[in-house]
Amino acid sequence: MTGPLLLGVRHHGPGSARAVRAALEAASPAVVLIEGPPEGDALLALAADEQMRPPVALLAHAVDDPGRAAFWPLAEFSPEWVALRWALGRGVPVRFIDLPAAHSLAPAAEEESASPETADGEPGPPAGAEPPEGGGAGAGAPGAGADSVDPGGPGPVGPSGVAPLSGQPPEGGGAGAAGGPEATPGAAGPAGTLAPDGGTPGAQGGDGAGPHTVGPEHERGAPDPSGLRIDPIAVLAETAGYDDPERWWEDVIEHRGTAAHAADARAPFAALGDAMAALRETYGHGGHDRDLAREAHMRIQLRAARKEFGDEVAVVCGAWHVPALEEKTTLAADKALLKGLPKVKTEMTWVPWTYRRLARHSGYGAGIDSPGWYGHLFGVADRPIERWMTKVAGLLRDEDRLVSSAHVIEAVRLAETLAAMRGRPLAGLTETTDAIRAVMCEGSDVPLDLIRDRLVVGDVLGEVPDAAPAVPLQRDLTRLQRSLRIKPEALERELELDLRKETDAAKSRLLHRLRLLSIGWGEPVTGRGSTGTFRESWRLRWEPELFVKVAEAGVWGTTVLSAATAKAESRAVSATALAEVTALAEQCLLAELPDALPVVMRALADRAALDADVGHLAQALPALARSLRYGDVRSTDTVALGEVAAGIAERICVGLPPACTGLDADGAAGMRGHLDGVHTAIGLLPKGRELIERWGSVLHRLAARDTVPGVIRGRAARLLLDDGRLEEDEAARLMGLALSVGTPPADAAAWIEGFVGGASGGGMLLVHDERLLALVDAWLSGVPADAFTDVLPLLRRTFSAYEPGVRRTLGELVRRGPAAASGPAHAESTMPGFGAGLDGQRADAVLPVLHLLLGIDDNDLAGVAR
Repeated sequence: MTGPLLLGVRHHGPGSARAVRAALEAASPAVVLIEGPPEGDALLALAADEQMRPPVALLAHAVDDPGRAAFWPLAEFSPEWVALRWALGRGVPVRFIDLPAAHSLAPAAEEESASPETADGEPGPPAGAEPPEGGGAGAGAPGAGADSVDPGGPGPVGPSGVAPLSGQPPEGGGAGAAGGPEATPGAAGPAGTLAPDGGTPGAQGGDGAGPHTVGPEHERGAPDPSGLRIDPIAVLAETAGYDDPERWWEDVIEHRGTAAHAADARAPFAALGDAMAALRETYGHGGHDRDLAREAHMRIQLRAARKEFGDEVAVVCGAWHVPALEEKTTLAADKALLKGLPKVKTEMTWVPWTYRRLARHSGYGAGIDSPGWYGHLFGVADRPIERWMTKVAGLLRDEDRLVSSAHVIEAVRLAETLAAMRGRPLAGLTETTDAIRAVMCEGSDVPLDLIRDRLVVGDVLGEVPDAAPAVPLQRDLTRLQRSLRIKPEALERELELDLRKETDAAKSRLLHRLRLLSIGWGEPVTGRGSTGTFRESWRLRWEPELFVKVAEAGVWGTTVLSAATAKAESRAVSATALAEVTALAEQCLLAELPDALPVVMRALADRAALDADVGHLAQALPALARSLRYGDVRSTDTVALGEVAAGIAERICVGLPPACTGLDADGAAGMRGHLDGVHTAIGLLPKGRELIERWGSVLHRLAARDTVPGVIRGRAARLLLDDGRLEEDEAARLMGLALSVGTPPADAAAWIEGFVGGASGGGMLLVHDERLLALVDAWLSGVPADAFTDVLPLLRRTFSAYEPGVRRTLGELVRRGPAAASGPAHAESTMPGFGAGLDGQRADAVLPVLHLLLGIDDNDLAGVAR
């Protein structure tokens, strides 16, 4: 080697990774420098551990504000990862040379004078207080405002693992997309991280070597002197006669074979460096101070390495930075650019990453469209197209689609033919996708969407060694995950729990505690099995951002139990709304936090005593009733909770009738929801006959009071009918009054909505009670033309909630017209779809079947017949 070997790359490209490996093999440098946070040097040795399975990421966070964090993702096909493993495997020193995360994660000067902010811009908690729910970096955090246009380097990812985008990602998705020049807020760092420095709005900014808020290296567009953003890759592609920048990058860089790399390993990097130098000479440096500081720091580190190792130095960085590293500057000038940069104390570790988070659609500025495809290209030794088609065929067969070996052969031939027709050196993802659509999917995009999701993107989740540093809360969570045998997975899956089993109950407690800590690993869903309170269904999916959430939650305690307890107590003390405290009480019971429950109960009793708003009380009661039932399942003492719930229920019974008087349409709709919730809740409370009877009298008053809005009167009548507290004749009388000529059409329509609207089974009620259907039909037929258009939206909303079969049956009944006969319900029907009376011959035909099913003798049958 004569002089430093500068290897300018784009992040996450198999061709770039192979080129880097070939260049390092040919040059055998004495030291390898990689664009990335220097704090990660202490963790580099872990990359050689047998437990380390990419994709992984370096995670840095501010000690005093864990939500201010950044990721530097790496996949097995990332050039930086290949260089790192090459150096470790040969005992060659390897170092990170980008701007330290301590500077990247530090808030800007204007931010330091303001209070901490959450990702949503809301004031954050002071030290020792509850961390922001969003868990993202605040303004000025890594990845909060950087474009990553660098065609070659990985960039840091911002808080929550995804860099906020300042521009839309390019449509194309070739192999070069990995280093996507897309502009995203936040500086990018090596290994696909978000750049903490905020990056430039243009391509020149960075290579993305900063934290995972995609940084300058991945910025796609560099602003030219006129202020327009320029895409350097697009300029080069257009110069070469391509209309798709990503396809140009694939053909020129990614599809270069191993033989081509071996022939002259440095040639592609030299050519790319010259191209970037010409672009920077034309379009400038992007005008972002942080990019200048990053490049100054890299030059300082390069000087130090050359002083120690001579010219036997290899540098792997974003291609956009290569001209800056070749620039002749003085040490004093570079140090001047770094003087006065803000700094915070940081911690760093390795965390698992996922292919989905490498994808561009996740918001990662250096993201790629096809991480699964790139992993396949990098991992196979030969015949990549044939092996890919075989993998696709296997997936489709698993989904019960008929795919034979002939399909595979024809798909390979078609892909190669398309590549030849399009003048491409090799078949790429576009050609293989077109061939799969035509041959294996019969022109349909439905199975193709499955292939894109499972194979082109993929659900691979990396692994890191146990020796990797972690906050105490993360270690406790990892221990619980192993003891309970619920492994974090990138692929979404459902978990069914039976709370009568101790292991399942422990899993439930863990998931509920994590939700209380805002660590959304699991989301409760409606299960397909039993709906009893002893069953729970969860949808689990582990995302890399959850590591940041765990770090944030670490301020509450060192174990999941202690952290959840401390946070629950803090929320109870600071809560101002009654519904908030009741929801918290329910969470404490579900999570089994006995130490937090007394604090929550005191806060609940205080809020309930002071809150006189019936709407607030009605909103709070359902959560308390659910909590009482959950407490029974978990054998939790809920005596105090039951007393508070009973007191709230009594106050609702007293205050609800006057509160329902004189409401407008919106207020009536909201109160109807409260009415349903309270009715269900009272049914769940410990059976007190007096309370149930009192609630029934409240419903009777609501159903009969003219000053109550129609939607509430109708709903009260329906609840009484369902509970058997209202005779069918009385229900028909109330409906007749509500639909009488003297009632305004809008009020009558509202009563119908309350009585038979929504998903309350009102449609089936009309199907089986011909008298009610006849009343509705007669009223609707008599609505004046000038009023019909006013009530039509309300009626459409009411009946559109019915299932299609119910609507069809109602339509058939109404279409046949009213019955000529009338009489008691059990004798003759007033609507022709119902029988005119009991058909004795057909009823007798049922008796032999009953004899077989029930095992009753002939005497019993005769008794039934009589």
